Amino acid sequence: MTATDDPARTVPALLEELDGLADPRILEVNRRHGDEHAVNLSALRAVAKRLRSDHELALALWATGQVDARLLALLIAKPRLLSPEELDAMLREAGTPKVQDWLVNYMVRKSKHTEELRGRWMEDPDPVVQSAGWALTSEAVAKRPEVLDLPALLDDVEARMATAPERLQWAMNQTLATIGIEHPELRERALTIGERLGVLRDYPTAVGCISPFAPIWITEMVARREEA
Repeated sequence: MTATDDPARTVPALLEELDGLADPRILEVNRRHGDEHAVNLSALRAVAKRLRSDHELALALWATGQVDARLLALLIAKPRLLSPEELDAMLREAGTPKVQDWLVNYMVRKSKHTEELRGRWMEDPDPVVQSAGWALTSEAVAKRPEVLDLPALLDDVEARMATAPERLQWAMNQTLATIGIEHPELRERALTIGERLGVLRDYPTAVGCISPFAPIWITEMVARREEA
């Protein structure tokens, strides 16, 4: 069934449903982190589960520009049907961190164009776009290190991470930590870079969570693996 077959699956009907699920308190919390979604993510996933995959409807929801609608779109779209050009355009108009994160994780990483886009975005002058390239690079560090020059990545992190814009800084920090966790031969250098730069050293961390400060992150994850 497509968006045109059932009145309950039309864009206006779904926007009305999302508006009814919106919680001002959730929006207030998310805005502190630069996001604009007001619907509880579990409730959003429940709507997506009901709709199932529907690429046509997903594109129509995305076109609204509404943040909750775009998150819903990313849960029901089909990654294999999106071209590199479409994914690139979606990234550039994603806007908020959550939409960008879901686009990278649910669409780009499940498409046939991951490596092509990773390379393209790593070279992009826009730091927000570049952060998506670094997010994909972090995954490649763990799963496809043969396509990377890991020492050169560490050089780049060492030179640029401390002064990078926030979203790019977070993605570079994740790559630094992943190199340290996954590649013992480079672990000491990753730890040294993290300590010297001090990025996210004082980031508040909830009880039971691992600090995003790379030296703590690396040390804790390596210890857990050794205990397993």
